[in-house]
Amino acid sequence: MNLHPVLRTLAGTAAVLGALAAAPALAQSVAVTSIVEHPALDAVKDGVHEALASAGYTEAKGLKWQFQTAQGNTAIAAQIARKFVGDKPDVIVAIATPSAQAVVAATKTIPVVYSAVTDPVAAQLVPGWEASGTNVTGVSDALSLEKQIDLIKKVVPDAKKVGMVYNPGEANSVVVVKRLRELLPQSGMSLVEATAARTVDVGAAARSLVGKVDVIYTNTDNNVVSAYESLVKVGNSAKIPLVASDTDSVKRGAIAALGVNYHDLGVQTGKLAVRILKGEKPGAIPSETSSKLELYVNPGAAAQQGVTLSDALIKSAAQVVK
Repeated sequence: MNLHPVLRTLAGTAAVLGALAAAPALAQSVAVTSIVEHPALDAVKDGVHEALASAGYTEAKGLKWQFQTAQGNTAIAAQIARKFVGDKPDVIVAIATPSAQAVVAATKTIPVVYSAVTDPVAAQLVPGWEASGTNVTGVSDALSLEKQIDLIKKVVPDAKKVGMVYNPGEANSVVVVKRLRELLPQSGMSLVEATAARTVDVGAAARSLVGKVDVIYTNTDNNVVSAYESLVKVGNSAKIPLVASDTDSVKRGAIAALGVNYHDLGVQTGKLAVRILKGEKPGAIPSETSSKLELYVNPGAAAQQGVTLSDALIKSAAQVVK
């Protein structure tokens, strides 16, 4: 059957369009922002990039990837958020609570995937843990504080006073502090707080706890994690044991940490971004958490901070830092 030339052209065009529609549209853009650069958050960023690459989204195939850090400054986080919204990427990935809050405040239309946020509901990123119906979904690094308290007791069995250095301007830290105030007395302990609004304040806040506490616990507060060496200096000189919830902090001088694997958390986050790039709505995807916790211990740090770890605790660790 001979088609009229115009019909033949239309049929050819339709075939080309059909083929294009069937082909995965890999030339898409992902903008990633993080409140600060430190090992845990860097591992999240790398995990996101890895998950995108595994799904075929690579720079070689046209992916436009951009990353910016706010260097611990919430005003810069807001500037980055506004810049990214102006760039109109297909997905914005926001790592840590302050960056996620800045991005969510800046757009109600561009898909946002948060990561490494302890309490996304308290941070007002999503109304609840179920599918939000908004432009936001993500992965939380929330930890069971009961398990954190168990770890503190295993490291320092006779501890009565638990010190905590944190940034009162970081929503996830405020949530943890409030919960510890409730939980610690149930285990015969109490919380002694020291605030550090900036990374440069962390050392002084730690020094203010000397003579007042039996152990210092740190959550995933970005100021504290960024300046962890100043905390370690105080812990070592004053013989105050340090227990963390960020496993990378153990490599930097904490005695022990029970925490999420932040690279795996990044991969999990990246998989959500891939689902959105393939057409799913972020508001239809419930927020997620990581169920995979890892125990890291550092017997050398324990010796420097005046405690000896039990053989059972060392044997149960996923990694023993030498």
